[in-house]
Amino acid sequence: MLPAIAQAGDTPSWLAGAAPSGLSPSPAMTSHAAREIKADDDRVDTEHIFGFSMGSDIGKKGEIELEIENVGRFNKRFGSYTGVGVLSQVKFVLTDNFRVAPGVSFASTQVGGVPGMIDNRRTALAGASLEFRYKLLDRDVMPFGLTLHAAPGWNRFDEVTGFDIQTYGSEFAALMDKELIRDTLFATLNVWYAGGASRDLANEWSRDSELSVNCALSAKVGPDLLVGVEARYLRAYDGLGLDRFLGDAVYLGPTFSMHLAHNVGLSGTWSTQVAGKAAHDHQHLDLDDFERHQAMLRFNYLF
Repeated sequence: MLPAIAQAGDTPSWLAGAAPSGLSPSPAMTSHAAREIKADDDRVDTEHIFGFSMGSDIGKKGEIELEIENVGRFNKRFGSYTGVGVLSQVKFVLTDNFRVAPGVSFASTQVGGVPGMIDNRRTALAGASLEFRYKLLDRDVMPFGLTLHAAPGWNRFDEVTGFDIQTYGSEFAALMDKELIRDTLFATLNVWYAGGASRDLANEWSRDSELSVNCALSAKVGPDLLVGVEARYLRAYDGLGLDRFLGDAVYLGPTFSMHLAHNVGLSGTWSTQVAGKAAHDHQHLDLDDFERHQAMLRFNYLF
């Protein structure tokens, strides 16, 4: 969560109150400009205030932002399992409604004594992606905000098993949010689809897909801090077209988002699987297709 620092148009916010050369601003003009700057500084950027879920904000035209997102996945039903993925992106806001973000990812997997998995410990460069976002509806002038997301990618590392694999896929999402109480309480609803085709070392292809519906609330509790709660429902499938149901999971957890400095943000969440079931397993929770815990810590730096 980072504040918008640019006004509409090409004039940066810190010049919004400047008078033309040779003219002295009146007290009324100065007061009005100061209020506009303060309102802009206080505006909440909703993109990263909801944990894994995301708001519809994409930044202002001309902004460049570095983002480092760390996602951890912990615990299967038996044995020891830890998976960590790190995605680094540079975001370029080309217009007030369109943004692109190339990225590279690293991954680390540690598997020991998990039934159906080979013990493995490995860290490597995982792959690359290119994210596109288009803001279709602005919540400041519409009943809610809506941004469309697409991110094709390539991976050479299986983040679940830790072995070499060639994966080509993409994810798509509709990101909706609404300001329930002005500058205080925010809500979001996301619908995500991800699918990909993978080729292993034996040159055999597999295809899978995942559908998730996320919802979250976040409240501003201080000048630089928002806290909230997030719920996610995930379904795993064999086949690119959500063909054969494999299992589902419900995650629930707290979220936070804060400013470390005016242009530096930190956000995160810890989610626990509270319900779910694998299609071929009668036991509670789906710990074949998903993990018991999923966590995220995200760092943002606005240039």
